[in-house]
Amino acid sequence: MVYFPVTSSSATRYIVGDDSGWTIKFDYQAWASNKEFHVGDELVFMYPPGAHSVLKVNGTGFKECIKPPVSEALTTGMDVITLSTPGRKRYICGVGQHCEVGGQKLFITVLPELSGPATAPSAVSSGHGVASTWFQISAATILAIVMVLKV
Repeated sequence: MVYFPVTSSSATRYIVGDDSGWTIKFDYQAWASNKEFHVGDELVFMYPPGAHSVLKVNGTGFKECIKPPVSEALTTGMDVITLSTPGRKRYICGVGQHCEVGGQKLFITVLPELSGPATAPSAVSSGHGVASTWFQISAATILAIVMVLKV
């Protein structure tokens, strides 16, 4: 499973299809089956620009591969979608017959946002423990931001 932390402490960044990316002849339902998606998480659709697209569709559009207007398509090859509301989300490829024949479509259910940690980080007994703990948290946050910006 490939995922990268995002700046929120509870959000996850998922590369759709992991190493395979967004492509034809891949079982996206199997890929999603062992994952929990929450508000705040991000889906990253990676593919060679021009080879595919990403379209958000409703239930009928998903079932019948009905494509919305081309103007609604994401086409950068590294399309990031932040899951901002709970509920059912459906995405298809709008290129050629990729949805109909290639099975290039993803259906997920987004759950409410995860709450933060239940307890604050514990301090160590040395005189510098609290400052050290907060420094480590800050350093980890900065590292996570740098990693996201490099992706």
